[in-house]
Amino acid sequence: MSSEQGPAPRAQAWRAVAGCVGRSFVMLARRQVHLPGENVGRVLQFADGSTSRVYRETAVRAAPGEPCTLVVAFRLRLVRGRAHRLFEAESLLNTPLFVGFPGFVSKLWCAHDDRGVYRGFYEWDGAERAHHYAASLWRVLELVSVPGSIRYKVLPGLRRDEALADPARMEAAAAGAGPAWWRLLGHP
Repeated sequence: MSSEQGPAPRAQAWRAVAGCVGRSFVMLARRQVHLPGENVGRVLQFADGSTSRVYRETAVRAAPGEPCTLVVAFRLRLVRGRAHRLFEAESLLNTPLFVGFPGFVSKLWCAHDDRGVYRGFYEWDGAERAHHYAASLWRVLELVSVPGSIRYKVLPGLRRDEALADPARMEAAAAGAGPAWWRLLGHP
């Protein structure tokens, strides 16, 4: 079963983010966070007609017990033109906001598409953990995003690299196709 949901209650979300930040700094100090380069530069094409370039990858471990793919999308307020490149550079500083969440495996950071939409394309260990993260992250994103632009999709049982290799597996993992913003089509 896949789903798309809304934000966590504010107090719960901010407690989760604070805990994550603490764990993240420990992980960073222990050099458990890596920036692989094999997907950087890759262009992803989505079923809504948009394309997005992967500008960074972050990973902490390789073998989830209960793999799932998570796709998060949002549009930043007040970011236009060259400011997109500045955001891409600055966004590395946002790493402590997610790597310490329980179940995080990896993230592809996708640059804005022609509509200004950014995406995170993640692998997670456990669908419930992915939901918890996305619902908590919503509260951080709502501070800087266009109202109504935040959304996420959790696809249980699907490894991120399987989705990249065979995008048809994304639709097969979903309970219903629904909106196309999260589905990969393949390579442009």
